[in-house]
Amino acid sequence: MPFARLAAATTATAHFGLGLAAVGRPAYITPGRDRDLPAGRTPDALRECAHELLDAAYAQGVRYLDVARSYGRAEEFLGEWLRARPEVQDVVIGSKWGYTYTADWRTDADVHEVKDHSLAAFERQYAETAALLGDRLDLYQIHSVTPDSPALTDPALHARLAELAAGGVTVGISTSGPGQAEAIRSALAVTVDGEPLFRTVQATYNLLETSAGPALAEAHEAGLTVIVKEALANGRLAGPAAPAALRAVAGETGFSCDAVAMAVILRLPWAGVVLSGAATAVQLVSNVHAAVVDLDDSHMARLAESVEEPGAYWKHRSELPWS
Repeated sequence: MPFARLAAATTATAHFGLGLAAVGRPAYITPGRDRDLPAGRTPDALRECAHELLDAAYAQGVRYLDVARSYGRAEEFLGEWLRARPEVQDVVIGSKWGYTYTADWRTDADVHEVKDHSLAAFERQYAETAALLGDRLDLYQIHSVTPDSPALTDPALHARLAELAAGGVTVGISTSGPGQAEAIRSALAVTVDGEPLFRTVQATYNLLETSAGPALAEAHEAGLTVIVKEALANGRLAGPAAPAALRAVAGETGFSCDAVAMAVILRLPWAGVVLSGAATAVQLVSNVHAAVVDLDDSHMARLAESVEEPGAYWKHRSELPWS
């Protein structure tokens, strides 16, 4: 399993990951992009941003790197960075298939990505990923699986994914939406020739949306590596927009809201990797300070009061504008 490399790592921040969604394409749903990204957001400008972030992450001890076919040119940027630094062999590389980027590098596109969990989509997108990342790909996940996804019930797709796994690439899923727990439990039941197919699950979990927690604990107990995404709720848990309880605890501990919010997740026994979606090196460094935030039971109880009903959380997320 590639995540054994993280388990053996000696850096305090090895179990942080860097996701390149914020800098792989010009538009995303996290606010503040005009402040965080260079004017124009050309491919060359975002390539430079991505490479600076990757350099900063590696220097900070981050060893998991996350991309996807739908993250614009993120796989391309990461592949270039890896080839320019052949000495970097101790990172774990994960990508995802199942969404196709359709915005053509426009911030005002009507549709930015299209979902397709068919076997044909897998074959097309895996070939594209392999061309960009080659043998550096450690993990390939189905992107944003929901309970109604055909990827959970397609035996031909399962057989093909099992072939990929037999060739050395770990196979997993990511989940999204208010039905994450159901999707995770359904994925745990998928087997090929009597063996579990999926070995990782990447899910949204944060101070506002905790509904997947019990299912993620079950996945961990079953031997899967759990990767936590959207730990900052697409910016809602960072800065002045953060809930009052989070801002208060941040003030008491002397750390930023984002570091405190991520520190809560680091305390969870089932959280194997916690992703940063930083757009700048400054944001990344602030995020990884979570490793040294000291939270007591009183802090944790007050922070738990921020939880939202899952349907309301995901409705709010669906209404965030691409910018």
